[in-house]
Amino acid sequence: MVQTGERIVSSASERYMLVYMIAVLVIITSLVIVFFIVFQKRKNKLLLDKIKQQREFEEEMVKAQTETQEQTLKNIGWELHDNVGQLLSFASMQLSILKMQVSNDVKDKFKDTTEALSNGLKEVRALSKTLNNDVILNIGFEKSITNELDRLKRMKFTSAELKITGDTLDFNDKSHEIIIFRILQEFMSNSVKYSEAKTLDISLNYTPEVVIITAKDDGKGFDMAVVEKGSGLINMKSRAELIGATLELKSKPNEGVELVLHYLLNKPLS
Repeated sequence: MVQTGERIVSSASERYMLVYMIAVLVIITSLVIVFFIVFQKRKNKLLLDKIKQQREFEEEMVKAQTETQEQTLKNIGWELHDNVGQLLSFASMQLSILKMQVSNDVKDKFKDTTEALSNGLKEVRALSKTLNNDVILNIGFEKSITNELDRLKRMKFTSAELKITGDTLDFNDKSHEIIIFRILQEFMSNSVKYSEAKTLDISLNYTPEVVIITAKDDGKGFDMAVVEKGSGLINMKSRAELIGATLELKSKPNEGVELVLHYLLNKPLS
């Protein structure tokens, strides 16, 4: 009976010891799991903070670059209007005076030169307006696009038109109008320099939530795999991201180029 009692006590002790060891193991395992979860959360938070800081840094860099570019364009616009414009005006005036001092048969020879000088003066003044933010804001986003299209139509294109669908709505910020105009201006400039296009069309489709801006030319197009590496597209996309817009460029060889930009209206400003 004594041995039986000892075995019962020994068996109970072993069970208690087993339960104790299991409990310790569960506690240690739980602590390891909790530590791992806390560590992962901390790690993920640090990674998210780093990504956020990197994104904010990149946005600030793009913003600073954009502001620098805008100031440079404004200075160029002033130089064109105040200096080059005045020189051309002076040359036109001198030519008019000289024209009055020659015989009638010589006056006709001044005609082409006078017209070329007059047209050059108009182009300089029109270009200076598109480079100055204050002028763009004063005359408005849509009128600025129309003026630029008219200027390019005189230079190169047989057709350059703006089409507006829906009721015109205000952008979230006036500075966003400038940024989108600069994106379109870069697209139009590339069409002039590289596309060999004859027509250029821009459309603004207003809805209550978003304005869809499309720009197209009928030029020779290009391989998208090559242009993705170009600084022009990177610059346009960076500007679009700065105002929360999405930009897509589509093109194939001999099929022209199409730019589509979606800009959310009534979006809270950060």
